[in-house]
Amino acid sequence: MKKSVFLITGGCGFIGSALIRKLLLDDRNTIVNIDKLTYASNLSSLGNTKDKNYFFYNEDIINNIFLEKVLVNHKPDYVIHLAAESHVDRSIDSPETFIMTNVLGTYYLLDSSYKYWSNLSKGRMKSFKFLLVSTDEVYGSLKSNEESFDENSQYKPNSPYAATKASADHLARSWNKTYKFPVIITNTSNNYGNWQFPEKLIPLVISKCLKREDIPVYGNGQQVRDWIHVDDHVSGILFALINGKSGSKYNIGSNNELSNISVVRAICKILDNLRPLKAGSYIDLINFVTDRPGHDSRYAINSKKIIDLGWIPNISWKKGIESTVNWYLNNEDFLTNNSSGERLGKL
Repeated sequence: MKKSVFLITGGCGFIGSALIRKLLLDDRNTIVNIDKLTYASNLSSLGNTKDKNYFFYNEDIINNIFLEKVLVNHKPDYVIHLAAESHVDRSIDSPETFIMTNVLGTYYLLDSSYKYWSNLSKGRMKSFKFLLVSTDEVYGSLKSNEESFDENSQYKPNSPYAATKASADHLARSWNKTYKFPVIITNTSNNYGNWQFPEKLIPLVISKCLKREDIPVYGNGQQVRDWIHVDDHVSGILFALINGKSGSKYNIGSNNELSNISVVRAICKILDNLRPLKAGSYIDLINFVTDRPGHDSRYAINSKKIIDLGWIPNISWKKGIESTVNWYLNNEDFLTNNSSGERLGKL
């Protein structure tokens, strides 16, 4: 990859920080990170950010005047939009916050980026790209016998969170179709890995186990999700950015469907080996609770389009979940300091 300037929104979040850590490995890259530092943001997850090629702005993306200034000042080659409210339970409790960030924030970023792009030289206009990172939840829910979601699947969002992400996708697509703005959309499945906020399923389960507390599992735990390690997702984002076609969308997954209860039990078994209890198993802590409203039964994502382009995921579920559990065991203070005990996680 040539020397490039990346403007990244939400770079202190779980996926955004993994992306920045990857980009900072190449000293030819300049990274401009915009993050309003919500409850799920973590500056520590970025590691050494004293790099002369790293710039951080603690700002909200609904501030369009700021966006226009930062674009002109830093002159990015690429904009990668990750900033989003992403927890389904929170969207049910407080949908307005999701509408403001995920819909209005995306509009302001698209509008500001389009104005910036329109004033570039022809050469830079041609190479510039805007990539929106989205979710498989925009497609809705699948039955057990249905084919996985592909890029042509109909949008059927079932939660306020999914609806706001679907809205962002549609806005981005319309900017490409109406204004010829070079947009790429990626839709991913459930991510896991280091530095994930503890309200999400995997770190939540680990935290509950370490505290010897009940592990809440919605309904019967048979809801199926397609899991991808965050580092694989990051590699897919960068691959789509460089190799993807303007106006296209790409699903990024690892073909790894697992029921929620099987994920919980896998974590418990790993902890039984790494940090065994004096008696019994961590599995004994599992507690089935009332299901949440509009809970999707299955997500599955077909990544054939981007795989045919040359990208492949490299981290197996077994390797990924074992390394993830180990990381949290070695960083228990992260779980303790960021715990949100009332939340049930993304089940």
